[in-house]
Amino acid sequence: MIHARDRRLGPAAQAWRRQAKVPGPRRSGVEQSTRRVTIADVAEKAGVSKTAVSFAFNSPDRLNTATASRILDIAQELGYRPDPVARMLTQRRTGAIGVLTPQDLSVIFTNPFFGTFSAGIAGVAEEHGYGLHFISPLHGSLSRAINRATVDGVVAIGLTDDHPEIDEVRRAGLPMVLVDSNTSGEVASVDVDDEGGARLAARHLLELGHRDIAILAIDGPRSAGPAEGGVVWRRLRGYRSTLAEAGIELPAGEIATGPASIDGGRDAFGRLWASGRRPTAVLAMSDGMAIGAIQAIHERGWTVPGDVSVVGFDDVDLAASTDPPLTTVHQPVRGKGETAVRMLLSVIEGRNAAPGHQRLETRLVVRSSTGPAPASRREVAAGKPKSA
Repeated sequence: MIHARDRRLGPAAQAWRRQAKVPGPRRSGVEQSTRRVTIADVAEKAGVSKTAVSFAFNSPDRLNTATASRILDIAQELGYRPDPVARMLTQRRTGAIGVLTPQDLSVIFTNPFFGTFSAGIAGVAEEHGYGLHFISPLHGSLSRAINRATVDGVVAIGLTDDHPEIDEVRRAGLPMVLVDSNTSGEVASVDVDDEGGARLAARHLLELGHRDIAILAIDGPRSAGPAEGGVVWRRLRGYRSTLAEAGIELPAGEIATGPASIDGGRDAFGRLWASGRRPTAVLAMSDGMAIGAIQAIHERGWTVPGDVSVVGFDDVDLAASTDPPLTTVHQPVRGKGETAVRMLLSVIEGRNAAPGHQRLETRLVVRSSTGPAPASRREVAAGKPKSA
């Protein structure tokens, strides 16, 4: 920059001063250190209007490619950053997608499923220039957190479409996609064939000769409550119907509930054990719960699958490296997150106002945590030194 005093020098002296880095007149320290590069500075150097600079950042298709690129290069050279608040007001966009979770993040991230699912959302969001904003209960209130969130749309996981917080999102006028919910068809949603996957898991144990089977059911995140059509309801129906076809009833006492986490599975199996139950097999509604059950079984001196076979649900990355590797129902966990955010972006960007419902397929992945049932339940129950 040429200062007023420099203008009194000839061109040669001005050039020498610049090359030698001789300072011009000093301005105040505050002005030197804090002056923000403005849109006017970019426009002046680029020889265009401030409107053209705005177009380069917000609507580049309104300029020819060469002009837009030159403006952006100059802005970068000067260190110009658009005012995020002004940009948000201009575009009526925040550039953020909300991920609505029913419990605190410190709790929900203990579920191995959620990290993989979130990675799927983040990958697609970043490709389209969006950031993520996790919306979890604020001081115990999910409604308060929703009201304070500044996002363009919401992916809600594990909440039914009649949940009060879903109504809050509707009242805010935000586009929304439900994941692992019930499927009324009124809200865009994505899930997997939970019932079919549960049937595969139960049938696998029956084919191995198991008849004494307990279930670890999700209670909390991803359960979508006890409502008909939710994740727990669909998986439980798949287990029950398959066992019933083999003449096996499933009393309520054969089902232990807990969070979809390793601790949740460990505690749920511990309660079964404390009640005197010694099943030959366990069907867990999440891999986290299955891994916790395996740990609980080992802690009591039993073996997997020698004494108890365990089947999970999700096929998270950790499932292949547990001890023993976990037999589980594979669902496209990352793909579910990717699908959900693509559906949401199609609404946000005006490409599809009603993306409807998508159901993804499941399949059984057999590893080493399942094996033939012991010769008899009595033999298993009497095993020594297998005690609590």
